[in-house]
Amino acid sequence: MRPKEILLNTRHIKLTTADSDEEHPVTSYETPLREDAFTLTDEEKITKIETLFREIMLTLGLNLTDDSLNGTPRRVAKMYVKEAFSGLNPANRPSVRLFENKYNYDQMLVEKDITFYSHCEHHFVPIFGKAHVGYFSSGKVIGLSKINRFVQYFAKRPQVQERLTVQIGKELERVLQTPDIAVVMDANHLCVASRGVVDTSSKTGTAYFSGKFKDENTKREFLNYINTK
Repeated sequence: MRPKEILLNTRHIKLTTADSDEEHPVTSYETPLREDAFTLTDEEKITKIETLFREIMLTLGLNLTDDSLNGTPRRVAKMYVKEAFSGLNPANRPSVRLFENKYNYDQMLVEKDITFYSHCEHHFVPIFGKAHVGYFSSGKVIGLSKINRFVQYFAKRPQVQERLTVQIGKELERVLQTPDIAVVMDANHLCVASRGVVDTSSKTGTAYFSGKFKDENTKREFLNYINTK
């Protein structure tokens, strides 16, 4: 399913839920975190997760004296804290340096086909796909790689695609100091492909449009561009 096919009639935010057979309410675009989320250091979290994941593996009946399995609890713990869910820690938020738009470029700028990997917060299995971002400068610009980094920062946490899309849009509005942002995300959900209905061909599309991108002509121009090879 192409983003254009999903989103041509969208006025604000198009939300499509991958797990339509289960109720997963989205309560806020903020990731739900406890107040003591960062009391432990990364190393303390790794040590604790290692212990708990070892218990999971033992409960499943696995023999952790096997050379192939013995180091798995530590590897999983490090992956969770340092890689897959590193976006939970605000210390990892990308740093930003804005530059003056000296070229007086007043048309939309589009960064498309940004690869992202995330994890479904309902089953902790991967979500992966492409993000497409557009904005109109209000006098400031950032390096293109920073857009990729913001997509990846919010993706690296347990997520639902709807929240992820809005988080990226809201953050880019704040960082770029512009109300004119477009975000389209097209993703595969392994909670659909590898379990449940086991549908390997379906994809989920979401979008966030603000400011100038709410205009149907501008939106269509953006969607046509991201669908052009």
